[in-house]
Amino acid sequence: MPYPVITASEPAPVPCARTSDRLIMHPGRIAAMKRLVLALIATYACSALPQGYPSKPISFVIPFAAGGDSDLSGRNVAQHASKYLNNVPIVPVNRSGASGAIATMAVKNAPPDGYTLLVARIATHAILPALESKLQYKWNEFTMLSLIELNPYMCFVRSDSPFRTAAELLSEMRKNPGKLDFSTSGVGTSQNMAVQYLMVLAGLTKDHAVGIHYKGGGEVTAAVLAGQVHFACNNAPTVIPQVKANALRALFVTPARLAELPDVPNAAEVGYSDMNKIVGWTALMGPPGLSKEVVDKWVEVFARLARDPEWQLGNARLGGIAAIRSPAETEQFVREQYELYNQLVTSLGIRQ
Repeated sequence: MPYPVITASEPAPVPCARTSDRLIMHPGRIAAMKRLVLALIATYACSALPQGYPSKPISFVIPFAAGGDSDLSGRNVAQHASKYLNNVPIVPVNRSGASGAIATMAVKNAPPDGYTLLVARIATHAILPALESKLQYKWNEFTMLSLIELNPYMCFVRSDSPFRTAAELLSEMRKNPGKLDFSTSGVGTSQNMAVQYLMVLAGLTKDHAVGIHYKGGGEVTAAVLAGQVHFACNNAPTVIPQVKANALRALFVTPARLAELPDVPNAAEVGYSDMNKIVGWTALMGPPGLSKEVVDKWVEVFARLARDPEWQLGNARLGGIAAIRSPAETEQFVREQYELYNQLVTSLGIRQ
């Protein structure tokens, strides 16, 4: 019997058999459809599983205004870390206010999923927790990811000042308590704490020099330039250009001599080695309870950043000293910084 000929205009029959009024599909077709359904289920199940971290943009919450040390440092990390995170965007978000407490609390209360991280500073995690008794967070209530960089500190006078060394400046304070004044950006700022700590190390009291408070670090340096105060201690990057221009005279720098100003001694070289603990710094932290997956990913990222010449160059341009450390080392460093300022605040009797 000849096989039927199927022409282009005739659809191929579906292999099936009729039993009563029901169509029964061929067993081979049933198996094929089962495989298709199982494949669709597997595809859906895979898409429903959590994606590896990160799978969406990450926010870097910066507790101070744009243009400051924390802002510039955080943006430098954001720019270069993204390529080690599958090019997921890292979005800097400035949330200034309350000396950094507003942004810090926002991150503390954020979901611990790794998508909201804090660009922490010395003010948020050392000075403020030591100074403010009613602060709504503690320095160690965060997941430490890494220290990022240190900011050298410099104590200085105007270039025409009669004080050529730190010893001469401190000698005048000792002879004439309250005669000299210095600029700060507030009681609870590193500019004020640096001078207070120097006086403690020299055996002086907080009354041996008078602090005049300004609105920010830039004004601290400008006040010395204008002759409104006798001296100040400030983040070195804001001072270096003025020293190079012979408008200011640097007395010493922390924590080590700078390549830009190789003739300026560090604090240990002028007899006050403990002043080398006074540095600005930036660290990356997350809310409490970040998963091991997130922590490990950032440890990997920072290990790669430490070898990244572009990040290193950007950091150097900002006047920072690269200081990437493990989470445990970062926690130890922050602990030591908090204890330093806690002791200083206690000895000065300025806790609020």
